Amino acid sequence: METAGKIETPMKDKIVEAIPEINLITDADLREKTVRVWEDAIASGGWTWEAIEKMPFSVHVENCNITFIEHVRTVCQMCVAVHDVLKNAYGTRTQLNKDYLIAGALLADVGKLIEYEETNGEITKAGRGQHLRHPFIGVAMSYVHDIPAEVQHIIATHSKEGEMMTRSNESVIFHHADFIDFDLVSKKRPF
Repeated sequence: METAGKIETPMKDKIVEAIPEINLITDADLREKTVRVWEDAIASGGWTWEAIEKMPFSVHVENCNITFIEHVRTVCQMCVAVHDVLKNAYGTRTQLNKDYLIAGALLADVGKLIEYEETNGEITKAGRGQHLRHPFIGVAMSYVHDIPAEVQHIIATHSKEGEMMTRSNESVIFHHADFIDFDLVSKKRPF
């Protein structure tokens, strides 16, 4: 179904409902492309929405009780908060693209939908996950959907793979927000 240049699908509706931060992307084209990457990753990984809602955010955290969607949303919200604090504090001296930051935050882990698989109710690294980690997969999927290189950079550099590169301002924000969430959850600290 197409309405005024926008493609409407049942999966798109579920994605936007579950991840309302997508609507914070003011550039309509980037917002649509971001949703398409999610749709593609879900289809390519063979996921049902019900399985995604139960998926832990990391297979590297034993008994992880934080879901993939909770992690994506939380880290995105932290990025928006950091952006807003920096803009309020430094005004135009801060060079940040909020749309790129949000899209990068929402797409950085989308490759996990290909890296991971569900087998008999257990989430593990898929066959493809043995060869490629989610940052590589996320960049490839985003490239196919013509996501700007600045957003692909956030995806590519957000994890340990980014240690060899100079991160953009947006990537620095996402990288630290992502690891705040990961470190707190993986260490089982009460918070």
